[in-house]
Amino acid sequence: MSADNLIAARALHTHYGASHILRGVDFTVGKGQTIGLMGRNGMGKTTLLKSLMGIVKPSGGQVHVKGREMTGAPTFEIARQGLAYVPEGRGIFGNLSVRENLVMSARAGTQGQRDWTYERVLDTFPRLAERLNHGGQQLSGGEQQMLTIGRALMTNPDLLILDEATEGLAPLIAREIWRICGLIRESGISSVIVDKNWKHVTQITDRNVILVKGEVVFEGSSAQLHAQPELLEQHLGV
Repeated sequence: MSADNLIAARALHTHYGASHILRGVDFTVGKGQTIGLMGRNGMGKTTLLKSLMGIVKPSGGQVHVKGREMTGAPTFEIARQGLAYVPEGRGIFGNLSVRENLVMSARAGTQGQRDWTYERVLDTFPRLAERLNHGGQQLSGGEQQMLTIGRALMTNPDLLILDEATEGLAPLIAREIWRICGLIRESGISSVIVDKNWKHVTQITDRNVILVKGEVVFEGSSAQLHAQPELLEQHLGV
């Protein structure tokens, strides 16, 4: 497996009990790439992300992280390789303040980089700077999403995985999240973005992958995807 790939999954199968969710998925993320992961609900997107992160143990296939096999490794070991995961539902610590949520996750990246400091995160998310002493549970959904992305950036990751980036957010807040995704891309951090708004996703991605019933049915550039409106309509319900 090429060390140029931050993640390389080959022939990945994942089951939940008797349910066969992922069916031989190949999925790669290269250094500096932004990947869009698309598909309707229940098609295996979150299961793929959890399988990559070791939250769910694959039943077949391999996951390599930076050229090293880590199939089913503990999540903390995978995270130590420079992967940050923002789950659907956000997962912030509601009993901690905004400041505490951010500071507790601060650390240097895998190359010792500290590009994303506490100050830079607050500059990027000015709304959070206004709510530093608020508890996580006191924040709106959009503010919680900003906090969980900011917390992930405080780990100075090589790869940021963002599941349902703008799910349930007001349009104004969603636009802010897309702005942040663009900034993350410009900073050189690789990312995998799951979101139902394919138009926004394809504006910032290098490559897009569509899953249908746990299988990859499309992989290509945004231009290639836009050139196949029938594919968009069939698999994304456009």
